Amino acid sequence: MTVISPTPIPALTVHADPRADVAGYLGRLGLERPARPDVAWLFAAHRAHRERIPYDTLEIHLGRPTTVDPVESIARIVRGGGGYCFHLNGAFGTLLACLGYEVTRHIGDVRGPGPDEDAPGLDINHQVLVVRCEGETWFVDPGLVDAPHEPMPLRAGVSQQGPFTYRLEPWAARAGGWRFVHDVRGVFSSMVFAPEPVSIEAFAAAHRHLSTSPDSGFVRKLTFGRQDERGVDMLRGRVLERLDAAGRTPRILDSQGEWFAVLADVFGLRLPDVDRDARARLWSRVSAAHEQWVAAQTDQVA
Repeated sequence: MTVISPTPIPALTVHADPRADVAGYLGRLGLERPARPDVAWLFAAHRAHRERIPYDTLEIHLGRPTTVDPVESIARIVRGGGGYCFHLNGAFGTLLACLGYEVTRHIGDVRGPGPDEDAPGLDINHQVLVVRCEGETWFVDPGLVDAPHEPMPLRAGVSQQGPFTYRLEPWAARAGGWRFVHDVRGVFSSMVFAPEPVSIEAFAAAHRHLSTSPDSGFVRKLTFGRQDERGVDMLRGRVLERLDAAGRTPRILDSQGEWFAVLADVFGLRLPDVDRDARARLWSRVSAAHEQWVAAQTDQVA
């Protein structure tokens, strides 16, 4: 296998933010503050993030606007919530910077299989973290719905993590860029990202679109994800699915009580700040979207 030298890290790095609730964040992860910024702690924190803090688009469907401010995202995590990539990777990047890690943010584009998968342009729909630690450069991403469970060295090669096989390769369309290739069973095909570091503000416009536009998949369907070393739990609308070495195990949730119990038991979201009326409205919205999805599937078969 040809080994590509790690991409040099430019001078623009994520800065520590004194407003961040580092102690609360570490408590949510179940970790002590590291004595120094080393690779072992980076791996432990990445695994804990994937296992304890869910990927979710819940705030959109509750009608509660959010921003890409990492401190805001950290506060929501500390309160028991989650978020999607702009929130999770935004928060994690700032936490790492507060602990002395050298971190940069990069524009990413999550892609599905199709004719445009190798397109040279970038649709800003993902935030990527790159971390320089102990002489190695790492691809770090707890903000993807179902991958990866641990950091990957930022060089061409394959990573076997539990039942899943991931790959990193140079992105041919962009000098210095990279492509993350998902396991064939993943919910997306690949994700490309640019080599240039950017500030958190680079994601603000994309976040506004993804969280408000009726064309956004985040607005159309409520999604949750949580990953452990053996597989991934995902809830999309009313369809709960476990993906692991045994394959896919889907189950449709039939009642409001069952749906909220899954949020609490599988994804750790107990929602103490969502009252009974708000829960009823949320369930009604999820059910309506589910019925539309079922009708669409029926039309495709007919």
